[in-house]
Amino acid sequence: MENAKGKKQRKHAGQRRRFSRERLYGFGKKKVHRNVKDRFFRFLFDKDREALLQLYNALNGTDYKDAGELQVVTLEGAVYMVMKNDLAFVVAGTLNLYEHQSTLNPNLPVRFLIYLAGEYQKLIEQAEESLYGSKLISLPAPQCVVFYNGEKEIPEEQILRLSDAFGIRKSKADVELSVRMLNINYGHNRELMAKCRVLDEYARFVDICRQYIAEGNNRQEALHAAIEYCIGHDILSEFLRDYQAEVVGMLLEKFDIKKYERSLREEGREEGIEQGIERANRLISLLLEQNRMDDLKRATKDPKYRKKLFQEFGL
Repeated sequence: MENAKGKKQRKHAGQRRRFSRERLYGFGKKKVHRNVKDRFFRFLFDKDREALLQLYNALNGTDYKDAGELQVVTLEGAVYMVMKNDLAFVVAGTLNLYEHQSTLNPNLPVRFLIYLAGEYQKLIEQAEESLYGSKLISLPAPQCVVFYNGEKEIPEEQILRLSDAFGIRKSKADVELSVRMLNINYGHNRELMAKCRVLDEYARFVDICRQYIAEGNNRQEALHAAIEYCIGHDILSEFLRDYQAEVVGMLLEKFDIKKYERSLREEGREEGIEQGIERANRLISLLLEQNRMDDLKRATKDPKYRKKLFQEFGL
């Protein structure tokens, strides 16, 4: 008789046969589940500085070779706003802020403005310079880029501006900030993908995961099958071999987000007051916006920690 391992291998082989090259890498319109976690994008490029430098070169038309020149300055949390950005590094006189998004957010320029303030404050403190001195402090020029891989159709590239949020005004604003948003769904921005192998393979990996999840009944099995396919077809293969458990954990975590939302909202209802529900909804929204999934999970289980978060956000 066929053992359990043999059945599992046969099942995965059958799944792989169902995915032709056209379906895996085409532009099917079939709706799938929510996208993989934005955190995986950061995890991928944070682990591989050579890939991060390659991404910078692809975006800027440069050819820097030494990844050691990258000074990573990613914010882990600016105390005054408790904001986090995905990737930030200084190279060649530029401060590069990279953000990954699987949902469209028109407030990205405002968020980048906050990130920049935190980054510049940190760099000035590290240089032991004074903002009140007579010497002009030299700062790296900012470059703000968003990598979008959500399911909504957007152009290959577009510019988001801070001034779009200013509403009706009679005079020109004194402050502007531009954010470059790139569509990195598989099949888009082919020229950029050709210049950065890891970004191209990341886009293919996400597309393959979506296809397997759409067809499979068990998300965890579908993700394992998708990873096996990618390893077998040399798509982020070395990275997936080294970090398979971490990757699956991150991808599954986002799919369970509804569970944590329900938990907090139910507790709000148990308080017996409308304010409790509104407060829970607001906390969920803020934590999701800042991609603080670990805090969201902990808040559903730890009342003291939840109270701390309410205080943190002024709720």
